[in-house]
Amino acid sequence: MRILVLGAYGLVGQSVVRALCAAGHQVIGLSRRPEARRLLPERVSWVSGDLNLMVTEAHWAPLLDGVDAVVNASGVLQTGLVDDLGHVQRDAIVALIAACEEKGLKRFVQISAPGASPDASTEFFSTKGEADRSLRASRLSWVILKPGLVISPTAYGGTGLLRMLAAIPLIQPIFLAQAQVQTVAADEVGQAVVLAIERSSLAGREFDLVEAEPHSLVSVVLQFRRWLGFGEPGFVIQVPKAIGSLCGRLADAAGWLGWRSPLRSTALKVLGEGVRGDPLPWRAATVQTLKPLDATLRMMPSTRQERIFARTQLVFPVLVFGFALFWIASGLIGLWRLDAAAGLISGAFGKGGAMAAVLAGSLVDIAIGVGLLFRRTLAVSCLSAIGVSLAYLLAATFFVPSLWADPLGPLVKILPVIGLALALMAMGEER
Repeated sequence: MRILVLGAYGLVGQSVVRALCAAGHQVIGLSRRPEARRLLPERVSWVSGDLNLMVTEAHWAPLLDGVDAVVNASGVLQTGLVDDLGHVQRDAIVALIAACEEKGLKRFVQISAPGASPDASTEFFSTKGEADRSLRASRLSWVILKPGLVISPTAYGGTGLLRMLAAIPLIQPIFLAQAQVQTVAADEVGQAVVLAIERSSLAGREFDLVEAEPHSLVSVVLQFRRWLGFGEPGFVIQVPKAIGSLCGRLADAAGWLGWRSPLRSTALKVLGEGVRGDPLPWRAATVQTLKPLDATLRMMPSTRQERIFARTQLVFPVLVFGFALFWIASGLIGLWRLDAAAGLISGAFGKGGAMAAVLAGSLVDIAIGVGLLFRRTLAVSCLSAIGVSLAYLLAATFFVPSLWADPLGPLVKILPVIGLALALMAMGEER
């Protein structure tokens, strides 16, 4: 079959694509990021599209020519700078369903979530639920799959968050410690999609994809800690609700700067309500029992690279914010102490030239700092920071070489600034 997969490079989508390819199907991936296409097998074909914009049947009709089935593995946690939840999870999918009916395409697999309903308490669940409702009412041969907390070798979203929490040294702070969670391995979600495509007996049904028994969130984090090799914490700290809510609001604010933090308020609300499902219908329909969490972790690699990722992602937000604050403060101080700063280089440039140089440098510093705060401009801002730092270093060496002997070491300190910019560029890739 020729199968169009939405969200093909996402956490779930990658497993879906690999499973479909292994089963001999021809996969067409929908992607708005060309660079993400390198993550999947070369035999996957690609079409470009942004679900934020594809909200009418006309957007979808050309992409469905020659397609036998559609798998929707797309989704976002919360509306932010990059995504509009209503467009991505509801409007685009409703339009796609209508376009499939118009084209006479029959098979449609929807990756939804346990608890998805049009009247759910969060926009994430309600938009998923509205798309599910539209699919149920359609003439398509549909299957709705609702995975629990997906555990994957790919560290993104919830699996990235679990790794970060498990990397906290010595102690284990935890919010919503007793929240109940059922997990599922990402590769099993991929296999479930293959069965949903190939078995007509599953059509017109919906299934939770979850392990048999739930875990408390704290037990999940501790299992991840052991899997990563970090050992048991000295003690577990229950984080007060007010602090957890504050973290969620800060993550929401970061979302409007383009950062997709798994700590946003929607995720906390979903966890608070529990990630639960009924494993029995899927087991009865397919005679398959999904792996428990400990078996899933045993089958995943736990090497130095997993530990390094967990530790670096734990400190990454602090480094980005601190680096941005450094550049913004540097520029503001330059403007505030304009005369004093100009006096340091007036001998080389003259008073007017020194004032202009300090003013321009201060504005550039502020622009770099602001750019570091936005996800889309992080890399270019780091490059700019390196370039400006080198320019400062060369200019000071040529015009004011005495600064190398300054007891506060203003020129020596430029070197670790360049190093931090390089580190943030290396750590900043989203997927």
